[in-house]
Amino acid sequence: MSDAPRSGGAKGRFVTTTVEVEGRTEQRVVELPAFEPEPWGVDARLTHVGARATRTDGALKATGHPGYTTDVRRANQAYAAIVRAIVPRGRITALDLSAARAFPGVLDVLVAADVPARTRLFGAEITYTGQPIAAVCATTQEIADAAARLVHAAVESLPFAVTVEQALEGGAVRPKIENNLVGGKPIVLERGDVAAALAAAEVTITREVRTPCVLHSAMEPHCAVAEWDGDRLTVWESTQGIYRVRDNVAKALGIPLTDVRVICEAMGGGFGAKNYAGAHTYIAAIFARRLGRAVACVVDRTGEQIDTGNRPSSWQRITLGATRDGRLTAIDLEARIPIGIGGFEGGPGAIYHELYACPNVRTRETSAFVNTAAMAAFRAPGHAEGSVGLEIAMNALALELGIDPLALRMRNIAMRDQKKDRPYTGNRLAECYEEGARRIGWHGREASKAAAGPRGEHLKRGYGVAAQVWSTGGGPPCYCNIRFNNDGTADVMAGSQDLGTGTRTILAQVAAEALGHRLDGVRAVIGDTASAPFAGNSWGSMTVASLAPAVRMAAEDARRSLLEAAAGLLGVAPTDLETRDGRVTVRDTDRSMTFGEVTAKLGNVMIQGQGSRGPNPQDAGIVTTGAQFAEVEVDTETGVVRVLRVVAVHDAGRIVNPTLAESQLEGGIIQGLGFALFEERRLDARSGLPLNVGLHEYKVPTHADMPVIDGHFLDGADPKANHVGVRGIAEPAIIPTAPAIAGAVADALGVEVNELPMTPWRVLAALRGD
Repeated sequence: MSDAPRSGGAKGRFVTTTVEVEGRTEQRVVELPAFEPEPWGVDARLTHVGARATRTDGALKATGHPGYTTDVRRANQAYAAIVRAIVPRGRITALDLSAARAFPGVLDVLVAADVPARTRLFGAEITYTGQPIAAVCATTQEIADAAARLVHAAVESLPFAVTVEQALEGGAVRPKIENNLVGGKPIVLERGDVAAALAAAEVTITREVRTPCVLHSAMEPHCAVAEWDGDRLTVWESTQGIYRVRDNVAKALGIPLTDVRVICEAMGGGFGAKNYAGAHTYIAAIFARRLGRAVACVVDRTGEQIDTGNRPSSWQRITLGATRDGRLTAIDLEARIPIGIGGFEGGPGAIYHELYACPNVRTRETSAFVNTAAMAAFRAPGHAEGSVGLEIAMNALALELGIDPLALRMRNIAMRDQKKDRPYTGNRLAECYEEGARRIGWHGREASKAAAGPRGEHLKRGYGVAAQVWSTGGGPPCYCNIRFNNDGTADVMAGSQDLGTGTRTILAQVAAEALGHRLDGVRAVIGDTASAPFAGNSWGSMTVASLAPAVRMAAEDARRSLLEAAAGLLGVAPTDLETRDGRVTVRDTDRSMTFGEVTAKLGNVMIQGQGSRGPNPQDAGIVTTGAQFAEVEVDTETGVVRVLRVVAVHDAGRIVNPTLAESQLEGGIIQGLGFALFEERRLDARSGLPLNVGLHEYKVPTHADMPVIDGHFLDGADPKANHVGVRGIAEPAIIPTAPAIAGAVADALGVEVNELPMTPWRVLAALRGD
């Protein structure tokens, strides 16, 4: 197979294409669409796409009707609780289940001997605190939780490592795993000659930066409800990928894919942690089969915080070389990342190769397995951490050169994909900088500081800026079916899921636009593997960029059939017809029929359309870029940082629904605020145990911490990316927030705080020069 052009041709029906997911590149087989419509360009006159349409499921959500998985209640449903290890590493020598089995209301207990090996459940070797070692099922959740606390495990403690330093110094992590994923063998990527460029640089600066391990902390925990009907299994799951969960469950349990149905009607956040089936999924399914009744397994908040993934911490040493007029000549990064007991979803190095134009770039990333839960994708994995180090270093370079931090960035914009030496389909970062600077008053910021008034010498104002780049092209495979009902309404069916971002509304808007229908005449049916064709996970800012072209193609296909049917009824050729607002009209006449009148005449004949996502262009990179500006106030007596304003301007191609896009932007900025000021998983290096479990001890931003957020997207579209002109927006939102705040704090204080989160004690330590 070979790389594919945008559309068919002589290369065959099935080809290989490249898709960028979560900062990594994947090769995928794709079926070339039979046709692709002309792109909706920048000047396309659109009715529904681009409108601030109300969420199609808004009223239902407000009244509690779309069932979250935690709300699912099946007849005679039972409840499971997970028993977890309380040491970072050890060997289970005995499990006493007697008290748990005897507890009134307990129905069953699971241990390693009761589960298929492919589930990887309940191993005798403990490799991290929080690892599942058994599970209890009971008639109520309260009974299951109480009985789980009665399980006693005799454990032989073994040496452990919870920091990179411990791991690389020979700390034992787990059997048969050597710490040379890179341990002692860094992953080195280099273009140009960094050593020579640094030696020749007119100016160099070096900074060390630390970012914390942070947790997803979604409102809805990981959860599954499983129910068997004979050999067929239905799983209700809070997931970012119903088809991936189906595949995981079928493989783990050794059953055909046709016997597994996965449903996700609504979910309360995932942020990258819910991309696969988990221990809770398998536990619910196994208990349900053993007991012959539905079983729910909901991860409690402690389990969420210690065993559902994390964004790993990082240590970064950054050296920049430049000319005296501010042209970057060298970027050098050394980084260390503790990734937990498994996983590798991207380190901080990638953004160093992408964001700024520089001929000589080298990154050396040393990751190490440690005895903590495995890392997981977390909104812009790697880029969010890397941007902190890179942007703090850029601020330091600007100070050394005596150049405005914004001017330095403008001088070094990367207008090409430097890693693959190709152009971008679009990159309007310069406009983002200019518009953001205007909105926050960047060029008059010193006057604004003075105008803020004398509130005390201990209150200092500061301004910061940071930028982002993130691959957002989406890609195949992805399918959509559309069918007309005999009343003229249309169903849009896609095997995606709505993470709370408004996917149903977006799909309905695109379909209504392409069909020429009313928005209230279109319904999106998603979240069920039994009723919709395949779509990929909702991750990597891929959902809209992957699905929207498939939806449009399905709608165009259905519309062609509708016009053929209407042409016969109206006695004209299909090319003489047009559609608008749910009505088929003969051009330049007053003759028309509603969609419902056409479909009613057809009786039980169903008009359907099919669409699929074609390959991305291989000769250009597809990215979302943007700039964020922060204004802060720092109390030099208490060390408290208060973010007053965040201005965000991003170039994300065509925005299908500005209200929903702005909501995504605000959500990312709020998570970036937590990354900058509050959130940090703390471990005791001596015991290996987590110190701040739960949302009381693990601090996330609250309403009281919210700044004024001014979010804006540049008008336009990217028809080179796909024929709808869309790119992704979810992950770009978080990338520049923390470094913009860090820059503002440094501007306010005159000293840098180079370890996140910028807590009061770290701010005061920086002021003391510690």
